[in-house]
Amino acid sequence: MDSPVSIPFKSFIQLKPEEPTALYLQIVFEFIKAIQTGWLPEGTKLPGTRILCKLLLVNRNTLIKAFDDLESQGFIEIKANKGTFILSGQKQKNRPKSTAKERKDDTGFTFKRSSILESPLEVSSLPYQFNDGLPDLRLIHTDVLARLYVAKLKRQKNTNAWSKLQTQSRLDFKVQFSNFLNLTRGIRIAESNLLTTGSHEISLYLVTKLLISPGDRVVVAAPSYYLSNMTLSDSGAEIISIPVDENGIDTEKLQMVCEKNPIRMLYLTSNFHYPTTIALSAKRRIALLELADRYGFVILEDDYEFDFHYDNNPVLPLAAFDTHERVVYIGSFARSLPSGFGYGFVAAPAAFISELEKHQRILEPGIDVVKEQVLTEWIKEGEVHRLSKKNKKIYRERRDYFIGLLNEKLKGRIKFLVPARGLAVWVEWMDHFSLIKLKDACAAKGLFLPQTILYQSKNLRATRLGFGHLERDEMEKAVEILRLGLGELLGSPN
Repeated sequence: MDSPVSIPFKSFIQLKPEEPTALYLQIVFEFIKAIQTGWLPEGTKLPGTRILCKLLLVNRNTLIKAFDDLESQGFIEIKANKGTFILSGQKQKNRPKSTAKERKDDTGFTFKRSSILESPLEVSSLPYQFNDGLPDLRLIHTDVLARLYVAKLKRQKNTNAWSKLQTQSRLDFKVQFSNFLNLTRGIRIAESNLLTTGSHEISLYLVTKLLISPGDRVVVAAPSYYLSNMTLSDSGAEIISIPVDENGIDTEKLQMVCEKNPIRMLYLTSNFHYPTTIALSAKRRIALLELADRYGFVILEDDYEFDFHYDNNPVLPLAAFDTHERVVYIGSFARSLPSGFGYGFVAAPAAFISELEKHQRILEPGIDVVKEQVLTEWIKEGEVHRLSKKNKKIYRERRDYFIGLLNEKLKGRIKFLVPARGLAVWVEWMDHFSLIKLKDACAAKGLFLPQTILYQSKNLRATRLGFGHLERDEMEKAVEILRLGLGELLGSPN
């Protein structure tokens, strides 16, 4: 691990003295964001306050006040005569139930401000960009959807029957959607076991709201999805991380945790672990279901990438084999559709779905009847299957071409597995260097590497490279810039 002084704090601790938010709070928010996104991994020793003050250009009293706040929230530990160290979520035992701070700022009233929900996302105007695995919006069939949507709107003449139409439309959609999930994912649900939402994120938020109380222990695989971790942390959960190997989450270590502590929930992307793309082995799938039944915890299974599998026999979710009703299955539908047409969903026991609907009526009171009718028709006519088949062919070709470029341009510098699904490749770097410096070197040449795809700790130096949004010429340029940026850092000839 880099020495504390060599860590490039200025590259990820961005302070803005001109803003109304107190400077010490800006320091608190920036450090929490850096810890959650992996820039400051567990065990990192921070420089002394005098050195850090010079690096960040702040007053020492301001920094000490920020560190006191971070320690009280459980993000750092200050050891007398030894230094200040970063804590993992597993060690944040003394964190208060809520990390939302009450602030007055420049308004005439007080309000709560969450340090956990500070967005780590960045925006760049550079010509070439990697992301964590998003589809290509240029492949969306907006013309077909637009025609169907307009046609449905024109048919809605009788406004007196609108309430009846809403009820029938929702029922038809849930029937078709549940049948679609049964067919494609091998689960066995009726419409009473299904909740559809406006997005995958809303599904996660609603489920977390019902399942998690402050202080509940939630197990996640490490490394894990930063947005789900933020949602879980904001609900008051104490997050416990368990490592992932070539077979998925380590079930033996999970059992050891269960024997020591009562676990409320396991959050898992089982079929295609985020960010490493590892699939959970069949043996561990069985072990997870047995552990959930034995120790009484809920498995929140997030199947975010099912739309993009490249084999003829996709791995079925844990929900397909859940005989003890311990699995709550969430995912997204039709990620290849335009923004606003996609859906999130929750599949779970009927009583749980009924309770979720109470909260959804407050969060999403309106139903886009026309959109539901359009998608119902798309499912009935098989258009969703045809679109999925066409897009999978395109993305498989892009994956194979991208893999070829990585092997050609970065041979000997990286190691990776060819993903069987999804739109990203998990790349581990063989050389020792700073990913922050690679990010800067690539940016100078026109390639953007967002912080959220960079993973660096004492034993890990990896990047999640999304390829789905790139055409061949864009891939070629992006990978070439990666090669040049790495060569520049290592001092090797181009």
